[in-house]
This record gives sequence, C-alpha cells and structure tokens, in this order.
Amino acid sequence: MTLQLAISKSSTVVAVKEQVSSDLEGESVILNFKSGTYYGLNTVGSSIWNLIQEPKTVSEVREAILEEYEVEPEQCEREILELLQQLAAKELIEVKNEAVA
Repeated sequence: MTLQLAISKSSTVVAVKEQVSSDLEGESVILNFKSGTYYGLNTVGSSIWNLIQEPKTVSEVREAILEEYEVEPEQCEREILELLQQLAAKELIEVKNEAVA
C-alpha cells in the first residue's frame, strides 16, 4: 500500500539510496533496485534529480531551477511538486515534512 505524501515548499526531499542513475546527454535514467524498473527524466527533471542527491527543501530546488531556466515562478513550483509526487509514488525519493506542533 503506497501512502500519498503531502509535499510542500517546506518539505525536504532526497533521492533514495536503493537506486542508481545515469546521465544520458542531459537526461537521466534511474533504476529502482526494489522494483527493477527504469525511469527516464527530461533535461529539467534531470536537473531536479541532480539537485536532490543531497537533501534539499522544495523551496531550494525551486530557486535553483528558477536561476537555471526561464519559467514563471508559479509554474515552476507547480511542476516541481508534480514531479516530486511522481518520484515519491515510485519510491525514488524520501520526503520529510516539518513536524507541526
């Protein structure tokens, strides 16, 4: 049973250790060891993937992408969150949310 995690700007995300990825002419291919499934990311997705090899907040990822690409901030954030949800659903990233007191 897969849990649908809420990912927000303050969430910290990082690639899981149970994978291997490779750069192919600016795009990334990821192999999930658990499922044995390959996944592909386009150039922007690959940039995000490279950023989250170390823990980063979604806001940090957003700022880095805004510096690298010409995109509206709202669209950038929406598309990053969408990609991170997909990666989380495929168990390719870990998501940590700030504890709410």
